[in-house]
Amino acid sequence: MNFDALIQSIVEIHKQSQSAAMRAVNIALTCRNWLIGAYIHEYELQGQDRAEYGSGLFENLARRLSDLAIPNCNRSRLYRYRDFYRLYPHIGGALPAPYTSLLPPEPVAFSENVATPSPQSEEEKVATASPLSGNLILERLSYSHIELLLEVEDPLKRAFYEVECVKGNWSVRELRRQIGSLYFERSGLSFDKKKLSEMANATAIKVEPRHVIRDPYVFEFLGLRSQDVLPESDLEAALIEKLQTFLLELGHGFCFEARQKRLIIGGEAFFVDLVFYHRILKCHVLVDLKVDEFRHENLGQLNTYVSYFRAHEMTESDQPPVGILLCTGKNHALVEYALAGMDNRLFVSKYQLELPKPEDLQRYIAEQRHFLEGGRE
Repeated sequence: MNFDALIQSIVEIHKQSQSAAMRAVNIALTCRNWLIGAYIHEYELQGQDRAEYGSGLFENLARRLSDLAIPNCNRSRLYRYRDFYRLYPHIGGALPAPYTSLLPPEPVAFSENVATPSPQSEEEKVATASPLSGNLILERLSYSHIELLLEVEDPLKRAFYEVECVKGNWSVRELRRQIGSLYFERSGLSFDKKKLSEMANATAIKVEPRHVIRDPYVFEFLGLRSQDVLPESDLEAALIEKLQTFLLELGHGFCFEARQKRLIIGGEAFFVDLVFYHRILKCHVLVDLKVDEFRHENLGQLNTYVSYFRAHEMTESDQPPVGILLCTGKNHALVEYALAGMDNRLFVSKYQLELPKPEDLQRYIAEQRHFLEGGRE
């Protein structure tokens, strides 16, 4: 063994350990959600007091679990877990040893006896069943993959994406992209399906350990804070840290509320870099930083965040939320304010007085970036 061989051995140990950790977290989260679904399904069929809750079961269950601080168990998630169990009952036969002891005492069979309509033909029976074994689902698909697959109602289409996702080792983002690009439909119309598959996988984003670490399901499951798994570069993280301090030191009424505030919109997780409440303006101020040139989609994304806060976070006494978009390129800093439809002229004037001036933000971001990059031009 020489020095280079020593380095290579350590690198390989690290990679293999990361992969093992990734698989362990994925399997734990998937087993947890499948088992929750199994218990809900069993209760719906055999619960002694199920008639007492009726259609209000999921709402009551979600409320009690929330009181107990159990994450990711709101009403819609509980429905998903139940559906997960119903669509993939055969996972029960592949549960690792620590989880088999957690199975319901008298579970309905793992294959046929689930509360879904019985297939009417052999073709339907084949289409309804997952083509992947329980072991393969646990080993190769994260729960975030499964969440996307549960949204695919057509069993044949869902089975197609299961196979292609495992075969191509797709990331969650890639699976979402392929579903959105109608890969299943295009494959059905293609004369050379093998060639189309090769083309699709040639540019596909593959699963890497870092994707798992940044998965919002994973860090909530592990009890981590959003800032522990920041989905941004080191430079961007450092700029956000300094920007947070800068705005608080202005003394203009900024009250810090959250960093990397997680929003769930349409089942997808988004993160707002900084959230403040302005005690003078009586409104939320959302700050989004992009260490890049300005692109129109940046403003659209921020406006989505502002609209979400207006719909879900505003109280009767609040003014509409404000968004501040900071885009920094190598040669300039561009600031855009998203007023989110504020047409009250008096308020807009006050807003312009109380918030930092665009040129001040431009200068500050440019100076801090220059400093963080070691004074490079």
